[in-house]
Amino acid sequence: MKHLEIGGRRLEYVDHPGHVPGRPTIVMLHEGLGCVAMWRHFPERVAQVTGCRTIAWSRAGYGHSQPYAVPRTPRYMHDEALAVLPALLAALAIERPLLFGHSDGGSIALLFAGAFPDVPLGAVVMAPHEFVEPETLAGIAAARAAWGATDLPQKLARYHADAERVFFDWNDTWLSPAFRDWNIEDSLPAIRCPLLAIQGEDDEYATMRQIDVIGERVPGARLLRLPACGHSPHRDQPAAMLAALDAFVRELGGAPTAR
Repeated sequence: MKHLEIGGRRLEYVDHPGHVPGRPTIVMLHEGLGCVAMWRHFPERVAQVTGCRTIAWSRAGYGHSQPYAVPRTPRYMHDEALAVLPALLAALAIERPLLFGHSDGGSIALLFAGAFPDVPLGAVVMAPHEFVEPETLAGIAAARAAWGATDLPQKLARYHADAERVFFDWNDTWLSPAFRDWNIEDSLPAIRCPLLAIQGEDDEYATMRQIDVIGERVPGARLLRLPACGHSPHRDQPAAMLAALDAFVRELGGAPTAR
């Protein structure tokens, strides 16, 4: 595990080298309860299959990155997209990343691509959120019930230094009245890079409307609906995800993938 300092916080990351010259660097953005370790071996597989250098990192407060100092607000994903991610890319000298985000990470990728349209070479978003749905709130409320009735606290504690704070900062924010009007649809029309939006047909946190909105508002955006798949396509349908990502990378340019 490597570390770098962003905004005064020490953040953990992994950096898997690419093996195909000319391929972009993939920067992976984790979900609302995720971190580097919770991706497991997927970043390494992404690098192997696509030939791209692949970086995954834990946002402040997640995994074993240092905690953030200020209380979370409904704009926490905007803060990550507009301040933290640009600083991280600068620190790693990555000029034209291929962003690959899951859930909250997908929303952060969309916000970044809309705010800095000339920077991303492309973006792949899995189960992103652009607005709050009743299904989302129901799923998050169910997770809150599971916190007190299952071994969820112990499971998260395997990956996070402060699992309780990770869980309740995420859960309390999404279930707060102040978050009900959260919406980033207005950021979508500014996105100019190639974009692939992926969602499982059995997503327990959203309806297919989340990626349909992307298709309507981002010219040329591609949508991929995966059957027998919930909120985490990289876990439920890893082969389909890797194939879709590899095809997307090859369409961006570069030599055929070395197998």
